[in-house]
Amino acid sequence: MSKLEGKKAVVTGGARGLGRAIVAALDQAGAQVIAIGRDEAHLARLRAETEGRVRTRAGDIRDPELAETVLRSTAPDIVVLNAGAKPQLAPIYEHTWESFSAAWDTDVRGTFIWSNLALKLPLASGSTVLISSSGAAVGGSPLSGGYAGAKRMQWTMADYLQRESNALKLGIRFHAIIPRSIVAESEIGAAAVAAYAKAAGVTQEKYLERFGTVVTPLGLARGIIEILTTPPTDATAYVVLEGRVQPVGANLTPAEFGAMR
Repeated sequence: MSKLEGKKAVVTGGARGLGRAIVAALDQAGAQVIAIGRDEAHLARLRAETEGRVRTRAGDIRDPELAETVLRSTAPDIVVLNAGAKPQLAPIYEHTWESFSAAWDTDVRGTFIWSNLALKLPLASGSTVLISSSGAAVGGSPLSGGYAGAKRMQWTMADYLQRESNALKLGIRFHAIIPRSIVAESEIGAAAVAAYAKAAGVTQEKYLERFGTVVTPLGLARGIIEILTTPPTDATAYVVLEGRVQPVGANLTPAEFGAMR
């Protein structure tokens, strides 16, 4: 029997892209999954594909009432905060403040709302909250406005949240999830690869070579399952390589990150 059999899981942004891969992996591991998303059509497709095993809830992750309703009614063992805004890919001088700050208004705001509730309710001891960050938090992302800073803030928030969980003796684990490379098979990743390859004057294949083995949605999902089924660590974050993970602290350097393969 899987260690996740019967566990209750909530995945935000779970109806498409990386979130869909995470939902599928949790479902296959026997977890009882609720996927949160904005698009009812995508959610309906997800319910059909999983023959109703995965439940869904439509809504905006920035809505505190949605977050409280879901967390109170579900009492999840696992929360994966995956939802985020699709960044506009353009040089900084072409951004408006609204496009520059989109990831702060959605990714960081959503993390703030759901994670604060995890502490305040609180979730049960032994619960895990995973926060989707990005390698951009280490190396920057000059064509996506404030995205890199937002992803670094989510990573930092995981550290803050864990400190408070420890101080309150709640037994809740908080970790940021950092893919080692752009996840090129995702919608956001594919757009980023095309933009950065064009800016560098190279093919997309050539651009991706700099990452070594590229992380896929399936590899990311398998990494998350590994985190959830192995003994807890004191890591602030986990770098996800293809299908495996490496725990890291809050002060991972760009050189250390770049050396991971």
